[in-house]
Amino acid sequence: MVSISSDMLQAWVSGLLWPLTRILALIAVAPIFNHTALPARFKLVLGVFITLAIMPSLPPVPDIDMLSIQGAGVLVQQIIIGVSIGFIMRILFAAISMAGHISAMSMGLGFASFYDPQTQGQTTSVSQIFMIIAMLFFLSIDGHLMMIMAISESFVTMPVSLEITSGINFLTIVTWGGSIFSAGLHMALPVVTALLITNLALGILSRTAPQLNLFGIGFPITISIGLVVIALTLPRLSVPLERLISDGFGTITSITAPAR
Repeated sequence: MVSISSDMLQAWVSGLLWPLTRILALIAVAPIFNHTALPARFKLVLGVFITLAIMPSLPPVPDIDMLSIQGAGVLVQQIIIGVSIGFIMRILFAAISMAGHISAMSMGLGFASFYDPQTQGQTTSVSQIFMIIAMLFFLSIDGHLMMIMAISESFVTMPVSLEITSGINFLTIVTWGGSIFSAGLHMALPVVTALLITNLALGILSRTAPQLNLFGIGFPITISIGLVVIALTLPRLSVPLERLISDGFGTITSITAPAR
């Protein structure tokens, strides 16, 4: 009969707990995984399955007492690392949402907003369309699997240890966060440019024909042109999306550089 001592059980639980904490922190923040449509129990089970799947490839985990001060420090460290990796991808989708918001405001559809349970705030219909397309594209290129691969590789570059510092380069994350505005504006630039030309043309028309009711014709014209431009640019949205996702995973790799 095989006997299991308390020390063996604690070592096994400790070896599972620290990777599971980092992975659950990623799931709680990263897009797709943290969607409100997924129940919390499913996310917990998913985190356990991912942990069990990657455990054979992980480096040895040090024997740390889970109820000690060192154990609490390691727990916080794993949460910081997982949240940081997930937050980088969350910033990526925030840039896409901003592109849709800029497009909607330029078209005059800023009022066409509704409550988004994912962000727990108001979002525009155009922004929601951009987000759905971005999520489908992200899944089509196996972005969710690349996130799992990134969190798995982080255990090699940033292993579980008793060191106080997590090794995360927060300046890189802040710099990546600053790219939201430029990336969002770049994706919304075709709509903004087309509507700027449209508004200039309507302004000239109001000078040459003051009797026209621009409030009656201007609003449907700007919405129609905006929708046409969005329909024409959506098939080509994969190029900036792919570049943005690639930069996001490059940022994830770079924040682990200090720990190498």
